[in-house]
Amino acid sequence: MDHTLLHLSQEFKTELNHIINYWKNRTLDQDFDGFVGQITEREEVISDSDKGSVLNARILWSFSAAYNFNGDLQSLHLAQYSFKYIKEHFIDKQYGGVYWSINYTGSPKDRKKQIYAIAFTIYGLAEYHLATGDKEALNLAITLFRDIERHSFDPIDGGYFEAFAENWDLIPDLRLSQKDANEKKTMNTHLHIIEAYTTLYKVWPDDHLRNQIIGLLRVFTDHIINANGHLNLFFDEKWNKKSIEVSYGHDIEASWLLLESAEVINDEGLISHFKDMAMKIAEASAEGVDGAAMIYEYSPVDHHVNQEKHWWVQAEAMVGFLNAFELSKNPVFLELFNKIWTYTKQQIVDHENGEWFWGRNGDGTLMLKQDKAGLWKCPYHNSRACMEIISRLRRLEMA
Repeated sequence: MDHTLLHLSQEFKTELNHIINYWKNRTLDQDFDGFVGQITEREEVISDSDKGSVLNARILWSFSAAYNFNGDLQSLHLAQYSFKYIKEHFIDKQYGGVYWSINYTGSPKDRKKQIYAIAFTIYGLAEYHLATGDKEALNLAITLFRDIERHSFDPIDGGYFEAFAENWDLIPDLRLSQKDANEKKTMNTHLHIIEAYTTLYKVWPDDHLRNQIIGLLRVFTDHIINANGHLNLFFDEKWNKKSIEVSYGHDIEASWLLLESAEVINDEGLISHFKDMAMKIAEASAEGVDGAAMIYEYSPVDHHVNQEKHWWVQAEAMVGFLNAFELSKNPVFLELFNKIWTYTKQQIVDHENGEWFWGRNGDGTLMLKQDKAGLWKCPYHNSRACMEIISRLRRLEMA
């Protein structure tokens, strides 16, 4: 391997170990089972905080993927522990789907059915089945897939509705978080449904599942990716656009995830199309890189730029720009990758305590009162970035 690539690969192997070790050593709930719901930026464990289904699904995915990547047996054991906890506490055995959150003792707290959370649970279960061959995990993933298809799929206009009550009735508030628009269809949920379905297809190559992945790719082509190469974020049920903000992190994440979906189902026409889309989106996303790293959002309405630099955005930007370099061999994308990794190493990685800080403000100061672990702060974006980058560096060396 080229010396520079070898050095980079070793850096990401080291960082992957640091991230996974943080979650191994800091997040087990010794009092109430499972994983703690929150660790603050000051490394304080909030023992009575709620536990989110998204966080737990991402923990399951991360430990399973780490084992699949490097054969680490401790990661496998923690994946098994995570699977057992999800199965016993997050799965709604009466109505199907998963609860949005449980309390710290493991009892249901917010029982709503957020499709985003169910998709992430499928994602974690499929990766876990890949690691273990556990038939129960696969069957549970398939059941959740059928729950989504039965209750959320829109057979008239395509795509998926956002959220439901515990019993799958309609609800007035569909939002994932308070900062989101209250709309029936969103880019974010569709991106993570296709991510989950793609991983499920690796272990269960079902024809209906394949058709739904193709349908999701068409939704991105027809409705979500706009002419400028950015992703529209919020829609009504008829795919009328309800926002014009640009989310650079989601843009660059989609650039490589959608291509991966086309590759996994092995559709040559879609592979060719999403290679072109990957480049178009990466070029548009590059607008969001300032002198140091990738900023968070831009609003064309008032030209407001949110210059915060969030941890997950940097992780996805590195993968997306390295992917663009693989496809094009344009050195501009390799330079962007290197720039963002340099910034991430220096400003986002917590070298003292492990894991990554939430992010930095536009003036370079740390974003305060943000979790180290929590409903949204997880090991998935950054551990996945490390694994993706190591694999891509290997391919580049062999090319």
